[in-house]
Amino acid sequence: MSGTSLDGVDGVLARCPPDGPPVVLAHADQPFPAGLRDTLLALNAPGPDELDRAAQAAVALADVYADVVNAALKAAGLGASAVRAVGAHGQTVRHRPELGYTLQLNAPARLAEATGIPVVADFRSRDVAAGGQGAPLVPAFHAACFGTDTPRVILNLGGIANVTLLQPDSPVTGFDTGPANLLLDLWCARHAGQPYDAQGAFAASGKVSDTLLAHLVASEPWLALPPPKSTGRDLFHADWLDKRLAAWQVAQGAVDPLLPADVQATLQRLTAQTVADALQGRVASTTEVWVCGGGARNDGLMADLAHCLGRPVQSTDALGIPPQQVEALAFAWLAARHVQGQTANLPAVTGARGERILGAYYPA
Repeated sequence: MSGTSLDGVDGVLARCPPDGPPVVLAHADQPFPAGLRDTLLALNAPGPDELDRAAQAAVALADVYADVVNAALKAAGLGASAVRAVGAHGQTVRHRPELGYTLQLNAPARLAEATGIPVVADFRSRDVAAGGQGAPLVPAFHAACFGTDTPRVILNLGGIANVTLLQPDSPVTGFDTGPANLLLDLWCARHAGQPYDAQGAFAASGKVSDTLLAHLVASEPWLALPPPKSTGRDLFHADWLDKRLAAWQVAQGAVDPLLPADVQATLQRLTAQTVADALQGRVASTTEVWVCGGGARNDGLMADLAHCLGRPVQSTDALGIPPQQVEALAFAWLAARHVQGQTANLPAVTGARGERILGAYYPA
């Protein structure tokens, strides 16, 4: 799995029985080479010679995927013949379900050649073809892996935040809530020279601007839309933030611009506040909130979440799956569903016309 944060690739080797939760046997990860990360980031916006650049990036991405697959096999002491399939989501560079498409860069045939293992890829497009958002796809997995008799929220904090609502005797629901690490990483790289705000230290050195926070929320209509809904870098990006900062500054009159650390603190609170707003009235006050994704390692963000939600939040570590493994495990599970001939989307989540078998199969 390589997600919206563009921080690298996580892979798990997992046993996925058709009638029980998956079990992780090994984990491997690898950061993107700097040039590949920059290329993938640039491909999220229109530019020259996109077809060639995208194709070359897909080839390079598949090679990183192959390295991670081989590292996971080595960690488990297993050969390629022990594996039924690799689930490879690809790197999302456009997500426009309202126009009938979603685009994940990938070279699954190359990955099958490099690993000697069949590959399942292109998970989202069938749901979009059926009228759905194509995202989030993880709620079905969350239900299989984390569902209990206790009401729970599973919150994934990648580049974008999404929630899964697991409530006994009720259908599983879930949706994207807004930006998570995407804007935080962008601002931190620009003003602190670091790819991400480790432990929220940069944000902790600043102070939340309540007026800027209110402006950011009020100025984005998407945040007020009811689910099903999904989003990504097509909406939340540097230009989105810069325009709103400029508009807020004009509205403040002669007030001096905020310090960069104050903006970072406000963006961190924005993630927490939009999650809390999205959950308002949807879950009981006793609901457990379990957090996965890279944001679960950000102590400042976790504290902001607890503040905005008015309840404790915990990492999925306590449920037996480290936060960085959850989404990779989800796509291993989705690949297993494909080869088992089982549907994996939830129409109540994505808005699709019905349940579908997701993905395309590339034999070894």
